[in-house]
Amino acid sequence: MLMENSTKVVILCGGEGTRMREETEYVPKPMVKIGGMPILWHIMKIYSAQGYSNFVICLGYKGDMIKQFFLNHELMQNDVTINLGDRGLDVVHKGSGSEDWAITFADTGLKAQTGARIKRIEKYIDGDHFLATYGDGVSDINLAKELEFHKMMGVTATLAGVSPYSKFGIVKSNSQGLVEKFVEKPMLYDYVNGGYYIFNRNIFDFLQADESCILETRPFNALVEKRQMAMYRHDGFWHCMDTYKDYLELNGIWDSGARPWKIQ
Repeated sequence: MLMENSTKVVILCGGEGTRMREETEYVPKPMVKIGGMPILWHIMKIYSAQGYSNFVICLGYKGDMIKQFFLNHELMQNDVTINLGDRGLDVVHKGSGSEDWAITFADTGLKAQTGARIKRIEKYIDGDHFLATYGDGVSDINLAKELEFHKMMGVTATLAGVSPYSKFGIVKSNSQGLVEKFVEKPMLYDYVNGGYYIFNRNIFDFLQADESCILETRPFNALVEKRQMAMYRHDGFWHCMDTYKDYLELNGIWDSGARPWKIQ
């Protein structure tokens, strides 16, 4: 069962993306394109396809470019009739695939860390809980199942645990040292933080607006100490665009037609 559409989705889009300087020298990382559209748009599609269309975008580095994209997006993606005598009569002829999203753009500071950014948008969260993620990871996660798990656990925060693929191929040998086979970049058994969160409102009690507040360190450790953090295991697709190589891989996946994060 989906949450009501008024539930907010917070997306952290303020970082500088220094490990992708080939692309982020010119645009913020959430605006780096996969298949011709920014990865941020893909992430928002993941949420809106599952009933969440009310977004709070935490802006920082080159945040004006994110604003400009969405201000112009509707005009660029649809037929438009303009009336030069009275622009109030302009009409956007929306197609069936047009996005019906409400987006709050919040300037959360150029240098603020992740915890500070979320704390600074507290005034825009009007429900008992909200969803949150980063502006650089795509997945086929089932948000309804994560929410059901979150409620069952009765915790303040739930993160999606994912099993990433090894960045290296694995060599397997027998006890005598003879190589038996090579395994090309297998999926690892351990889980990492996939960044698809569900938070109850009292998460704000663990955060500070000071720009040095990092969500993933002191706040998360405090939640763990109070037994208020759970991990929902997602064993499906997940890929983070952390480096330029990741950018190439994601575009290769898209170009292949596989597109596992794209919800029909």
